[in-house]
Amino acid sequence: MHDARQPMEGKPRSTGVPATATHNLFDRPAERGSNEHIRLLLKSFGLRTSLIRLKVIDALLKAADENRSLGVRGVHSQLLGLDIPLSFLSVREVLKRLCSEGVVTLNPDKTYSLHRKAMHVLQGGE
Repeated sequence: MHDARQPMEGKPRSTGVPATATHNLFDRPAERGSNEHIRLLLKSFGLRTSLIRLKVIDALLKAADENRSLGVRGVHSQLLGLDIPLSFLSVREVLKRLCSEGVVTLNPDKTYSLHRKAMHVLQGGE
């Protein structure tokens, strides 16, 4: 019987991951990275971190990077496009809460953007 702890003679040990999978993994460009900057933002405003807050703020950041503005439906659609199954009402309530805490601003055209203080924190300010 083969002992799984010992490599088989003359044969490389299998990692269980096909060699092509590891090449594809490293060939891809890095994604947005961790959400640590958003976690620090929420903490600086005295808010707990939650998945929905992370995703909503990330969606607003991405829209700002692309010079777009998003309303509730836009944020919700972007999250659904990323296979994040959140209800429209959940997204709306998170945006309302972020507005009330000063993290997000409701613009006159009913779109949302990160408050300038929040942007300052994200850019490394305190």
